[in-house]
Amino acid sequence: MKNNQAANGRRVEPIILEAPGHPITRTHIDPDALKIIDRLDRQGFMACLVGGAVRDLMLGKTPKDFDIATDARPGQIKKRFPNAYVIGRRFRLVHVHFPGGKIIEVATFRKDPRSIPAAPEDVILDSPADIYGTPREDAFRRDITINALLYDAVLDAVIDYVGGLEDLSRRRIRVIGDPVERFTEDPVRIWRVLRHAARLGFEVEPCAAAAIRSQAYLLGTASGARLYEEFNKELASETRPVVEALRSHGLLRFILGRAGEEYESDDNRFSRLCGLLEIEDRARKAGVVISHEEMYALIFWPWIEPLLLRDGRFDLHKTLHDQFQDLGAGATIPKLVKANVIQMLYIAGTMIQALRTGHMRWALQRRTHYDPAGRLYFLIVKGRLPEPGETFEAEFKQAFPMGARPKRGGKRPPRIGFRGRPKSGP
Repeated sequence: MKNNQAANGRRVEPIILEAPGHPITRTHIDPDALKIIDRLDRQGFMACLVGGAVRDLMLGKTPKDFDIATDARPGQIKKRFPNAYVIGRRFRLVHVHFPGGKIIEVATFRKDPRSIPAAPEDVILDSPADIYGTPREDAFRRDITINALLYDAVLDAVIDYVGGLEDLSRRRIRVIGDPVERFTEDPVRIWRVLRHAARLGFEVEPCAAAAIRSQAYLLGTASGARLYEEFNKELASETRPVVEALRSHGLLRFILGRAGEEYESDDNRFSRLCGLLEIEDRARKAGVVISHEEMYALIFWPWIEPLLLRDGRFDLHKTLHDQFQDLGAGATIPKLVKANVIQMLYIAGTMIQALRTGHMRWALQRRTHYDPAGRLYFLIVKGRLPEPGETFEAEFKQAFPMGARPKRGGKRPPRIGFRGRPKSGP
């Protein structure tokens, strides 16, 4: 096992951890990923598992994705797999499709982007001198060390150019390169560091932690589309730990605007949010699928709840619209998603108000958002999803077995005469 280093601190040769010195076996790897690796190997190319798949396998976890990196070019990969499609423009990747909708991503080893000359967005670069590199260069272009490990399934060896094995053993998140420089290049890296630390239960290495404190404000300069994309990743898996980490570093305000500011300043409201996210995380682990819009409705509910459930007469829908209009979120939430979230919050709020007043707008049942709003109601009020056959209608009937209370102070509807016309007098 070699550990020689150049003068700049980068390893000249990698640490190569051969079996039985690591826990990975071929039985742990997706068989379709192995087919790709083995076919490329037979054609004379090097192909390895990379990124989170290697990290998770080393930690005894089951990876969600099995990404592959190779020295074969995109065109060479496509020629060898009839079910492969080249995607992207400046950095081209190959998606290999399998039955059941499975897609395995295959990328060519790339250089650190900082060493790539600038080029117009519409220019497709396909020269080794432009973007492609060696396994070592590919490792050093990544964000953190534990995501820069490679697994060579042919040699049955883990390859480490950046010290990721040591960081795994020490349960530490360490940025590759100077953290201040890397965060300045791409502020979203701050978010990614916190995500991995929160989900794995790792500590952030002191230099990176100090850089996060000094550079956190830079997250507010990231594009709204990037922030929305990253936030969607949080809503897809183990949301609560990452949201807690973002709040502890004062980053929610840059993502969720006024809602984020209130979550950072109001402990009770943030505790309410964490409780809902904990319910959601448990439901996901139990195999329940919660929609994208339902997740956003949960995220915003504690922020909007005091306004929706206050006493007095007010326009519930207008209140929601005005609040979201003035949200000021850094993440650019698409208009359709925002509209769906507002509808779900409106109906769920109406349901909760109905159980206080005895008045329910049953015409809302005709809306497509009614059923997901009912699920949201149970999450908010009961702290769980509804059981099979359990509905808001049954809840309302149990609370008001004689039906809705008559409205107070309203006008009586006109009496209908024999021919269906309102009577104007005796």
